[in-house]
Parts: sequence; structure tokens; C-alpha cells
Amino acid sequence: MKNKSSEQQHEHEGLLRPREAALQLRISFPTIKQWIYARKIRSVTTPGGHHRIPRSEVDRFLFRTRAKTAPERQDLIRRVSGRNQLVGRIEDVRISGLMAEVTLSIGNQQITSIITARSAREMQLKPGQAAAALIKATEVMILRV
Repeated sequence: MKNKSSEQQHEHEGLLRPREAALQLRISFPTIKQWIYARKIRSVTTPGGHHRIPRSEVDRFLFRTRAKTAPERQDLIRRVSGRNQLVGRIEDVRISGLMAEVTLSIGNQQITSIITARSAREMQLKPGQAAAALIKATEVMILRV
């Protein structure tokens, strides 16, 4: 049984278990373990000897591994004509009335988009999720990835 307070502590510190990081990066568990041992991805070792991966490390690899996503997800992304897609992590979602303000963290920068509240609810946007900002002219749209 998992310890809830331990999970909340890791979530608060921005540390992920290797399985969680692998899932977000859409790679296998053995691959993330190889990356840890080869020092391709930075990890923190707990007092018990378990590896935890900082969210910042996962964020660093999000864009690189997006090209290796499942074919059905790639098809969904390709249906959009815009090619200026920035992959990041949702920092904040504020819904007020008919509109929602979504803030993405992309690297060390943030980008904010105003979308309909209905769209935010339909995509079930929540802080911590990976998402892409699709930029076309002066408009920024959010895609859940």
C-alpha cells in the first residue's frame, strides 16, 4: 500500500517515481532506468536508495520524446495545421464564467492562453499535466498531450 503523505511530499517537491516519469515521457520503465544509470536523466536518491526524478528533468525531455508518441496520438497532433507547438507543463488553470486562463511552463518561461471554460473542462486540464501550446499568428491554443 502506498503512503499518501509520502506521495504528497514527492508531488510537493516536484519529484516523480521512475514509473511516473516514464509514463509522462511515453517511454518504457526499463528505458528510464537505463537513462538514470547512464546519467542521461538526473535523479535524486532517497534515504532508502530509491530514485526520484525532478519534474524539471521530465520537462526537459518532454519535447524530445514527443516525436516518439503512440501513432494514434501523433495522428491527433498532425490533424492540426499549425506547426508552432511548444510542449510544457500546465502550471495553473483559472476558470471564471465562460473563460479559462491556462498557464504553461515551457522551460524557464511561461505562456498564458485564454480559452473557453468549456474547452478547459472537456480537456480536463489540471496543473502538472503535460500540454502543448499551438501558436498561430497572435492566438495561442492549448492541446492536452
